[in-house]
Amino acid sequence: MLEITILASGSTGNSALIRTETANFLVDAGLSTKELTLRLASCGVTPDDLTAILITHEHGDHSRGLAQWAKRHATPIYCNRQTAAILRDKVVDFTGWKIFETGAEFAIEGTTIRSFLVPHDAVEPVGFVIRARQRSFGFLTDLGHATTLVIESLRGVEGLLIEANYDDQLLQNDTKRPWAIKQRIQSRHGHLSNISAAETVAHLHHDGLGHLLLGHLSRDCNREDLALAAMQKFLEGSVTDIFCVTQDAVSRTIRLS
Repeated sequence: MLEITILASGSTGNSALIRTETANFLVDAGLSTKELTLRLASCGVTPDDLTAILITHEHGDHSRGLAQWAKRHATPIYCNRQTAAILRDKVVDFTGWKIFETGAEFAIEGTTIRSFLVPHDAVEPVGFVIRARQRSFGFLTDLGHATTLVIESLRGVEGLLIEANYDDQLLQNDTKRPWAIKQRIQSRHGHLSNISAAETVAHLHHDGLGHLLLGHLSRDCNREDLALAAMQKFLEGSVTDIFCVTQDAVSRTIRLS
């Protein structure tokens, strides 16, 4: 059994709850301790129930809650060495670091996790493939383009969270962001547009890909209908369960069993 619930996904905070028969853990902790606790409670999970927190990269919208969380709870934090080097300056007097080598496989209470490098403007950003009892789910957020390594790492997953950050036209028309920021977002180490996300999924598509979650949508430069339309255009209805996850609400739970 492998269950995935997205607690939040967006530019101001990201976190997901993974539940298996033997473990409960988070991927990212970009919300305050109070908000994480509330959203976990809505899933019937307490902080003491958590086995681990996995971190994709050091940016605040993925790690903001760690410092306060670590003061209150002893949940082990899993990340690679370069990410830990930055986070240790914020998460002080904490001894529960678990360092993994990017690309290596490790296990948490019988659940297998493999990380893979993604192109983003962080020190050593990663995605994850999580496997439990031959079921698999991929996390792919915060990347400017999908490399061959990214595609091959996610090959065969049965569910996937992928960022669909912006619509090209809405980003170009946006008056809140200076041109330099727009260039950063669109760069090969920035974020995926709706079209880029759809092209990536098209490369990954197989008959067993049954659940597709679109995340990290920009509040100003994207809309759910645009993200879904771009994805459906490329997939032509071949994935039965596609939906957007948001910043403001806990998603419904995906169950792979």
